[in-house]
Amino acid sequence: MTDNVISRNPTTGEVIATYPLQSAAQLEAALQSSAEAFATWKATSMEQRVQVLRQLAEQIRQRQDQLAQMATLEMGKPIAQARAEVLKCANLCDWYAEQGPAMLADKPTLVENQQAWQSFRPLGAILAVMPWNFPYWQVLRGAVSMLLAGNTYMLKHAPSVMGSANLMSELFDATDLPKGGFTVINVDNDGVSTAIKDSRIAAVAVTGSVRAGGAIAAQAGAVLKKTVLELGGADPFIVLADADLDAAVASAVTGRYQNTGQVCMAAKRFIIEESVAEEFEARFSAAVQALKIGDPLNEETYIGPMARYDLRDELDNQVQQTIKQGARLVIGGHKIEGVGNYYAPTILADVTPEMTAFQQEIFGPVAAITVARDAQHALELANDSEFGLSATVWSGNEAVANELAEKLETGAVFINGNGASDPRVAIGGVKKSGYGRELSSFGVHEFCNIQTVWKNRR
Repeated sequence: MTDNVISRNPTTGEVIATYPLQSAAQLEAALQSSAEAFATWKATSMEQRVQVLRQLAEQIRQRQDQLAQMATLEMGKPIAQARAEVLKCANLCDWYAEQGPAMLADKPTLVENQQAWQSFRPLGAILAVMPWNFPYWQVLRGAVSMLLAGNTYMLKHAPSVMGSANLMSELFDATDLPKGGFTVINVDNDGVSTAIKDSRIAAVAVTGSVRAGGAIAAQAGAVLKKTVLELGGADPFIVLADADLDAAVASAVTGRYQNTGQVCMAAKRFIIEESVAEEFEARFSAAVQALKIGDPLNEETYIGPMARYDLRDELDNQVQQTIKQGARLVIGGHKIEGVGNYYAPTILADVTPEMTAFQQEIFGPVAAITVARDAQHALELANDSEFGLSATVWSGNEAVANELAEKLETGAVFINGNGASDPRVAIGGVKKSGYGRELSSFGVHEFCNIQTVWKNRR
């Protein structure tokens, strides 16, 4: 492990920083530090853990501008959206500080008049392999609940956002969390494999691609370690004929083009009932064309550059393949010339199930419209995917919308509203979108030893 990783500004193409990969000795030191911190942290009181979360929230708010600007510089997130992500993390800490202790309290149960209880014990050091698209939220939505449960957290972040990773390390250093409680490692795939196999790592969490999740889960499974995977998505966005089109279009724009379309749990396949498809397309196209593209440090910018140049090339290949397969280009469909890694907001229509934009995850500012005959056909199209992260349904008929939600093969369904993640409810997927859950009490318990204790069992 002797190479470097480079953080490059996608707005200008300039190198921000170079980070050397850690040596085997440095990785060993990090593993040992995390293990030693666990020995201390698991013995702390719940009050002490809550205090750390409150300190972390305070640190995040104090440094919100610095954190937001780093995300914008490293991966091109428009600054207003970056700031919203940062503040969402602070609110996450507050919520778990308030609600988390009850989730981890012993649960007494009488079994045939015998006293028993269920306790939630920490597992140990958790290795987390995280992506670049939400450089703070993706990390902290798992780390906060894991730390509250008494685990320690080792972060292998995406190479392009190491500056954001190091800022998070500084935030934790300013709290009472023991040294090694939150550790950042900068290693290659071999280093990740070494960490997974190490006895001091108890479990692994991954957010990323299907390929990465499958590879890491296989390695963890070989040494009998639990994994939680949140992987790709090709989320359907169903609009039925009786939907409020104004609201549905506004939701479609946010759902597809927020974070320049680089969101796992986000609308990607727009499945529109035939009688309103033409009107939806016209309104959707007009709204997308009105979005401001430009410097992500400008508060008014909604579409910034894509995070990496190779990802833009991959996206363009998917768009061109879909057009060759017979899709109709409504708007966009090309890289934006000049400085910066920009791709024109794109809408593809007449997309059918065998086409690339329907079958694959499209990670960028591209929407694919498919026409459905009716609600049943829309459901069939929505479920015709190897992914199952989330889905959206727009309908004026509550009973129909609820029935579709029951039959959609996804981890979340949003009815007549925008997709979102919130600490009060769990998120996660099915099929190739992964398994396990984050957030809420379910996310807390994923990385606990749920221990049953019997008293005076005869």
